[in-house]
Amino acid sequence: MSRIVTPFFLATLVPLIAGHGHISNIVINGVSYEGWDINVFPYETDPPAVIAWGTPNTSNGFITPDQYNSTDIICHLSATNAKGHAPVAAGDKVNLQWTAWPDTHHGPVITYLANCGDSCETVDKTTLEFFKISAVGLIDDTDVPGTWGDDQLIANNNSWLVEIPPTLKPGYYVLRNEIIALHGAEEIDGAQNYPQCINLQVTGSGTAEPSGVLGTELYSSTDAGIYVNIYSTLSTYEIPGPTLFSGAVSITQSSSSITASGTPVTGSGSASGSVSATQTTTLGVTSTTSTAITTSQTSATSTFTTFQTSTTSAPTTTATTAISGGSTQSIYGQCGGSDWTGATACNTQATCTSYNPYYYQCVPTAN
Repeated sequence: MSRIVTPFFLATLVPLIAGHGHISNIVINGVSYEGWDINVFPYETDPPAVIAWGTPNTSNGFITPDQYNSTDIICHLSATNAKGHAPVAAGDKVNLQWTAWPDTHHGPVITYLANCGDSCETVDKTTLEFFKISAVGLIDDTDVPGTWGDDQLIANNNSWLVEIPPTLKPGYYVLRNEIIALHGAEEIDGAQNYPQCINLQVTGSGTAEPSGVLGTELYSSTDAGIYVNIYSTLSTYEIPGPTLFSGAVSITQSSSSITASGTPVTGSGSASGSVSATQTTTLGVTSTTSTAITTSQTSATSTFTTFQTSTTSAPTTTATTAISGGSTQSIYGQCGGSDWTGATACNTQATCTSYNPYYYQCVPTAN
């Protein structure tokens, strides 16, 4: 694989890290899969296979309501299919680790799935029909502008936990996780959408085949949950998008312990049986649990939630390792943060970079 980094990349690396936000990695049953690295991959001639869809969005920017009928709203700016996918059983939970999210960018966190047919790596994104499996909007409006889904995400170490519906029929699915920032939404076209897509292979014995909505038809610029002034008192908030899938599960938000790093699965095969992913690095992680009940959408309005936080140490399991020496962390592994007890030094090809007080990651060093 050819990996060429331009001089322009070196000059822009630092400011880009401090942008709005994107998903940096995905954790499934303790296995962490690399996301699309906007600071590296767009500058490479042949970026690696990951389970996240690619985008040239190096500015960490957003999609505005006047682009809702554009394909950019589906999986972000000029998004291209991920080269691989990760296996997950129906009923399992997926943890989506975002980079540091600005605490001024209040708004809902929404998660969808769309069936890809035979392959998410080759599906035409304009044909994907998304059904909603999780939605958290306004939680508490006691103090304007209130507490929102994104505040719950920030409190959960900038991560979001979602459960794959247990009744879902096995198959290949694109998971679309999105934060909609409403700090400027009192003006038409002032909302900011940050959609992120990953490829999953869902296994199990479920039979549900929910109907969905095309990505370009999810929202309208005048929807009540899009064109809204969050700086005025809101008795209710209407979460935008289609209604929640009846088989969706409301869960408690918590962080996921990372015990290994995973290699994306490429190619297709039967999704009905169990599928194992390659685990390459053993990690030790302390998990911080926020015992806040995730609210799901009921009659297009969100309910209120309170927080209690406790910290527990997650056990470390063993997986095949490709790196010698237990005192250094692999590329894209966690290397620090609040209550982190694992390795704090990266291998010679990476530098430990702080995204927020809770999460430091080994980022590849430009060569």
